[in-house]
Amino acid sequence: MPPVAPDAAGPPVGSAAGAGWGGETSPGSPVHDPHPASVRPTDALDGVAVPPPPAGAVAYRVGADGTAEPVPRQRPAPVAVPTGQAVTSAAGAPGPAGDPADAGPVVPAGPRPEPAVADSAGGPDLDGWQEAYAEAARDVLRGIVASTRDPIAGGRHKVFGRADLAVVPTTSTIASHLPRAVGLGLAVERLRRMDTAGRRDDPDGPPRSPWPRDAIVVCSFGDASVNHASATAAFNTAGWYDHTGLRIPVLFVCEDNGLGISVRSPEGWVERTLRARPGVRYFAADGTDPVAVHAVAAEAAGWVRRHRRPAVLHLRTVRLLGHAGADAEQAYRSTAEIAADEARDPVLATARLLVEAGVATGEELLARYDERGWQVRRTAEEVLDEPKLSAVAEVVAPLSPRRPSRVAAAVAQSAQRAAGPDAAGRAEAFAGRPPELAGPLTLAQSINAALADGMLSHPQLAVFGEDVAAKGGVYGVTKGLRERFGAARVFDTLLDETSVLGLGLGAGLAGMLPVPEIQYLAYLHNAEDQLRGEAATLQFFSQGAFRNPMVVRVPGLAYQEGFGGHFHNDNSVAVLRDVPGLVVAVPARPDDAGPLLRTCLAAAVVDGTVSVFLEPIALYHTRDLYEPGDGEWLASYAEPSAWAAGHAPIGRARVYGVGSAEDVTIVTFGNGVRMSLRAASTLADEGIGCRVVDLRWLAPLPVADLIREASATGRVLVVDETRRSGGVGEGILAALVDAGYVGAARRVAAVDSFVPLGPAARQVLVSEDAITQGARTLLAR
Repeated sequence: MPPVAPDAAGPPVGSAAGAGWGGETSPGSPVHDPHPASVRPTDALDGVAVPPPPAGAVAYRVGADGTAEPVPRQRPAPVAVPTGQAVTSAAGAPGPAGDPADAGPVVPAGPRPEPAVADSAGGPDLDGWQEAYAEAARDVLRGIVASTRDPIAGGRHKVFGRADLAVVPTTSTIASHLPRAVGLGLAVERLRRMDTAGRRDDPDGPPRSPWPRDAIVVCSFGDASVNHASATAAFNTAGWYDHTGLRIPVLFVCEDNGLGISVRSPEGWVERTLRARPGVRYFAADGTDPVAVHAVAAEAAGWVRRHRRPAVLHLRTVRLLGHAGADAEQAYRSTAEIAADEARDPVLATARLLVEAGVATGEELLARYDERGWQVRRTAEEVLDEPKLSAVAEVVAPLSPRRPSRVAAAVAQSAQRAAGPDAAGRAEAFAGRPPELAGPLTLAQSINAALADGMLSHPQLAVFGEDVAAKGGVYGVTKGLRERFGAARVFDTLLDETSVLGLGLGAGLAGMLPVPEIQYLAYLHNAEDQLRGEAATLQFFSQGAFRNPMVVRVPGLAYQEGFGGHFHNDNSVAVLRDVPGLVVAVPARPDDAGPLLRTCLAAAVVDGTVSVFLEPIALYHTRDLYEPGDGEWLASYAEPSAWAAGHAPIGRARVYGVGSAEDVTIVTFGNGVRMSLRAASTLADEGIGCRVVDLRWLAPLPVADLIREASATGRVLVVDETRRSGGVGEGILAALVDAGYVGAARRVAAVDSFVPLGPAARQVLVSEDAITQGARTLLAR
């Protein structure tokens, strides 16, 4: 789903590190730093060697008027084919506007002729087009055989993409990329309006858009996908924003062959469904007619480009061969039906057109068909022998880069700016009363202050979600941010978690720093694939060439008083810990909220990290620890000069000593920290000293700190407020075993149950009594 310039794909240019949501509304195309942190050759601080970004056909730069212009290379280079078009065909002509695999070349038997590189008239390849098509075919074949030389995924998956042409790879999950496309469209238009407003020349403002001002986003999908919830969410969000007057320049392209593997789309269903989408303009063409496709596609793209509004291009095409290699279509399609589709092969349609126009004879086209077939076959034989990924480190290298020194340096730099050149602006933003002078704060107040500081430090940062702007959040955590930073950077969304995350994915891809809020943890579960299938895989499938940095705030966990039920007291986090590369932070104390959030934001900027910032609702407004009125759970907010010293690296725990701290190590997080400290105080009165380890990070777990503190006492009590089966405690105990820990260990965890309403919740959740009894049992062994 690339942003497309007037006559070509509009590749990202320049750095996207500071692009902001400024302006009135709208988004752009996948903006990425041409040398993002995740793909720079070597990290000076952490010494991590990483591959350079894939080379491309053409470079781009931003001209004096703010639009992108091509920069010629010294030698001809491959030119990628626009998204939704076959990369090559046996006849050397574009295939249908569908999956390139649907129109694969047929390799004839017999002696192999020597391929010749020539233009369409049979002469020398002066403009490099034949070389470009040959290289495009080679890239596709490299992906198929999992070659490490595949320019986009490097042998990790067969995806289509080109970083230099802003062609973003997508996963195999049906329609899951459509919400991202909508978010990208919103970001593209916002960046365009920011440039149009003249802010691109403001040295203190966020950087201008690296795309042409008329860039649009194009994304394709199949006819069966129109029924998927993700597609419904994307169409609805595009129409919803259009209805409100906001512009989203997205062209959806539906490749309709009438089949979802073997399940047929009812006649007329796809057209009726697409036509009925409010706010989305409908265009249609016969996908097997190259002239009609070109004309209607140009009309559709031009309409989206002019009006900056969403549209869908419905292409009725054919499916040649089965859905995939193992799919024998003869089991559910008749011979006559298959033959009818083959007669409508777009390659044949193109050949007929060329013959009728007198461009070539049938014999010439057949000769070229055979020539291209052998050329592709020879290329396939060559790439078969190319190297494959052969080590774990190679496979996981782009998954989620970890450069803690760079992240720490980014936090320190933010602190220096906040205490130095930005001090006056910070004082003004806080109305002359910065949070460090406001006295002890609650967890909610500390998160609010850290968000404000984050928005001051990162001009590209935007906070959005359900009820976060006008209301200031259900619990007041975002209160005052819209008034302070404006509606372009703090705004409410429609009530759909899939779309909220999709907006974040698109914004991150566009070079922004999105901080979306999912209102409750339980509400995340119907949108998890946007994190697992989309957010966490992008760097993996693009070798770091594309990134979607994001910090997802999620109020959650249990123990709310007076507002219960399992939707508002959800304690299920197993699915988050199962996503490779996803960082999960849980601030328990107010003085940890700022450091953890600053680390997540810095990691997003430096490494493109996707983090979930899980906020314990029950601790938002908690003030006391041991006795009513003691104020022991409040904490002061650190002034900028202390941010570097108080930095909380990813995967590092915080330890509290109670009593002698020599008898039992209690490992916990979230609400468990407060309960464990209270239980440790009771145990201290009995002469039992405890170390309370606040994990702070659930993914990755702070294993080194965990092993050190466990070994210090030889007795470990895991206090896990999530469920016994699949809960965090299982990972803690597994880490102890893997490290060779031989001491005693015991676990206190919530029951495998949804959290019920009212006092019944106490029957299934961890209690302080259970913690003290667990510690006594350990000591009795």
